[in-house]
Amino acid sequence: MNVDLTIIGGGAAGLAAALKAHKDNHKIIVIEREHVLGGILNQCIHNGFGLHVFKEELTGPEYATRFIRSFLDQGIDYLLDTTVIDVEKNDDFSITVTNDTDGIQTIRSKAVILSTGCYERTRGSVSLPGERPKGIMPAGSAQRYLNIDGYLVGERVFILGSGDIGLIMARRMTLEGAAVLGVAELMPYSNGLTRNVVQCLHDFDIPLYLSHTVVDIEGKDALKAVTIQALDDKGRFIEGTKKRFEVDTLLLSIGLIPDVSLFDSLSFTYSALTRSAVVNQFYESSVPGLFVCGNALHVHDLVDYVTKESEKAGACARDYLEQKSDEKRDEKEVILGDHIRYVVPQVIDFNRFDKPFELAFRTTAKAEIGVFRIYQNDKLIKEKKAKFIAPAEMEKIEIRPDEIDGMDPIMLTMEVIKS
Repeated sequence: MNVDLTIIGGGAAGLAAALKAHKDNHKIIVIEREHVLGGILNQCIHNGFGLHVFKEELTGPEYATRFIRSFLDQGIDYLLDTTVIDVEKNDDFSITVTNDTDGIQTIRSKAVILSTGCYERTRGSVSLPGERPKGIMPAGSAQRYLNIDGYLVGERVFILGSGDIGLIMARRMTLEGAAVLGVAELMPYSNGLTRNVVQCLHDFDIPLYLSHTVVDIEGKDALKAVTIQALDDKGRFIEGTKKRFEVDTLLLSIGLIPDVSLFDSLSFTYSALTRSAVVNQFYESSVPGLFVCGNALHVHDLVDYVTKESEKAGACARDYLEQKSDEKRDEKEVILGDHIRYVVPQVIDFNRFDKPFELAFRTTAKAEIGVFRIYQNDKLIKEKKAKFIAPAEMEKIEIRPDEIDGMDPIMLTMEVIKS
């Protein structure tokens, strides 16, 4: 099969990118490993989606359905129940896929958008002391068991980590009749959206134990209890702060990791901060023609942001197909200043800097009031004041070509005005 553009992943990112990239003279195919389009949205039956894109509040399936309908109306090709098993690149990409209907086949593609989403960190990703009984699982797996398969995974539940999926599952399990005894978070602040802390914990009187972690797990065959303990600001355990909870389920909401290991063979430039590819302002990796977007690029806090970013990636991939050239890149790194944890894009291609673009970033500190500043050659070229800044919530700032002086690297910083 020969195509112009292959999009790997048919969730929120892949569908948005496909719709934006689609033109009559381009042959596009979307590859999805599940039996339906929509990705993780299909199991997110809570509302809160679509406020930015549709200006109304939708559930995950409702949000996905709107994009699926538009996608099908455009007649874009797609493969379901199909797994990508290898990717190579010479002049074009060679993508090996397999499914039960067609067996193994090869797709040759001029460009690729990687929109495979992310996966959850498991118990093996962190050092949890104690036994290894059943009853311990990622919060997203529990969400799928409950919302897709109809299984209530436990009756007395504790949650480690305050990521958004964990917070949402605290409310979901409560509504289904389980007793959620608490949420422990290693950091001194929640890693979920403030609205989820309020709506999922405070509204249901579920305690949040900040600067706490699990120090013991009891139970041989089945989970019987967990013990948590507080830590000081240097990460040392505080004596006399242990709390024991008799539970049959421990849900882990300890982080998400972009799912890009499939493309390790292409040797793209990798960011240890985002655990994904380094991209320029066109969402293009160091491998020409390989674009990355959505949670495969960096973990977003809102699916609306995934959609908007992926639409831009789709448009950039379309432009790549139409204006493909051998023009040499002149990419310079965006330098991380005070209180900036990571930024996307990580590099700017000054040879093709002819349109405004956004820097999306997260901070390392909370601030009631803060100021983001961009410098070039120690000269302030842009600043933006913001309120209620939190490490769990993504910030954005736009840069225009007329604000840049020359081709020297820029630096992004944050000043905390009021903590």
